[in-house]
Amino acid sequence: MKRNHTMIQFFEWHVIADGNHWKHLSELAPDLKAVGIDAVWIPPVTKAVSAEDTGYGVYDLYDLGEFDQKGTIRTKYGTKQELVEAIAECQKNGIAVYVDLVMNHKAGADEKETFQVIEVDPHNRMEDISQPFEIEGWTKFTFPGRGDEYSTFKWDFSHFNGTDFDAKENRSGVFRIIGENKSWNSNVDNEFGNYDYLMFANIDYSHPEVHREMLEWGKWLVDTLQCSGYRLDAIKHINHDFIKEFAAEMTKKRGEDFYIVGEFWNSDLNACREFLNTVDCQIDLFDVSLHYKLHAASLGGRDFDLTKIFEDTLVQTHPANAVTFVDNHDSQPHEALESWVGDWFKQSAYALTLLRRDGYPVIFYGDYYGIGGPSPVDSKKTAIDPLLYVRYQKAYGEQEDYFDHPNTIGWVRRGVEEYEGTGCAVVISNGDDGEKRMFVGEHRAGEAWVDFTKNRQESITIEKDGWATFKVNSGSVSVWGSLEPPEDKEAGIPTDEASKNTVK
Repeated sequence: MKRNHTMIQFFEWHVIADGNHWKHLSELAPDLKAVGIDAVWIPPVTKAVSAEDTGYGVYDLYDLGEFDQKGTIRTKYGTKQELVEAIAECQKNGIAVYVDLVMNHKAGADEKETFQVIEVDPHNRMEDISQPFEIEGWTKFTFPGRGDEYSTFKWDFSHFNGTDFDAKENRSGVFRIIGENKSWNSNVDNEFGNYDYLMFANIDYSHPEVHREMLEWGKWLVDTLQCSGYRLDAIKHINHDFIKEFAAEMTKKRGEDFYIVGEFWNSDLNACREFLNTVDCQIDLFDVSLHYKLHAASLGGRDFDLTKIFEDTLVQTHPANAVTFVDNHDSQPHEALESWVGDWFKQSAYALTLLRRDGYPVIFYGDYYGIGGPSPVDSKKTAIDPLLYVRYQKAYGEQEDYFDHPNTIGWVRRGVEEYEGTGCAVVISNGDDGEKRMFVGEHRAGEAWVDFTKNRQESITIEKDGWATFKVNSGSVSVWGSLEPPEDKEAGIPTDEASKNTVK
């Protein structure tokens, strides 16, 4: 049996734009491994519109911090060489690296072009609100700093199907570009009538040159970085058939262990299911539904029924394809999809993702190291580390739920013989002080169990019939396990080679 796998999202919006982020990753790789993290999702590595851009305003896909473009050689996070070294350092420590890909738009064009468009209603992109007219759009990408290195492909307006700014009239809007076989792609999310268009110059995947170029770039990038997987940004805005083909081509290129997770930000579980069916479950999806449940629980307090926390979530219906998370860069305070899980519930939320049998959990950089910027948020590392320890050392085996009270829920992991001392009992309360009587196994009779979160100070002795009453403080979580020393003295140093791959 393999040890549990855990991912960290290694960035937040306000990471200091000093070009040292890849160096920090190199330095922290041994520490991440030591706490049981064996995969990192890193931010977009491609040159963006400026050295301060987080990477989602992508300019040149082939510039990883190597060419003098947009006023900088490095990206916000560092140079190409520092990136390659950081990935190598992670891999040396048994940590897989997943690179964030932004493939639905381009920004920061080098030149304007004149072409015909129709303006559409931004709230219903299928409704035209103008006759065809001419605009000047920023759609020509010539990459003067890179030239033809790595790729001779140059982008112009024919490679896009929409843009958001008319330089001729100096005004913004959603403009559908007119041309032969040019329209919104129908195989996307249907929010706003059709959600092909998101922002900037929108890539047209019905164009054969674009289709071919993006597949070739994906292969070039994985060869260049030797990474272990990809995180695909904003895939509900991209032709779902292309995503399916892209995933298949990357797996064919790098092997079955190449891991791909997509951001399909839709809390409608049926939409997520339909997408997974379309791509034949070749990729995993972030469990947005669960995130919103955790957010609602943190807002609702004792009025939220904890027994319903996993209802209508991806981890419940598609456990093999669910990547669970508490928060991320989009949900953090003051961002576009702000839905921050409240501090009082944060440790409980992480227990619900880290200590369960199903799902591939992600720790958010902003929770683990804190958030910078104008509204700083403190690190919750001391609250998360005990959960990481229990995930790596204890949370194995059969799972039995005790979801029988709206304000106090619990579950047990029975442990496995392969790892001595495994097994745990978790209790969460969003109301008053509570307790849960749960069965951990007759073979645990007489063992002394403690709360690894230290929220409860007492020790509990497992009764001779394998039952015990596990207590929890008001609005808190307790994670109980035996004091028996674990097989590995350090929490995150696996003994099996299999833990180095990306299989969950």
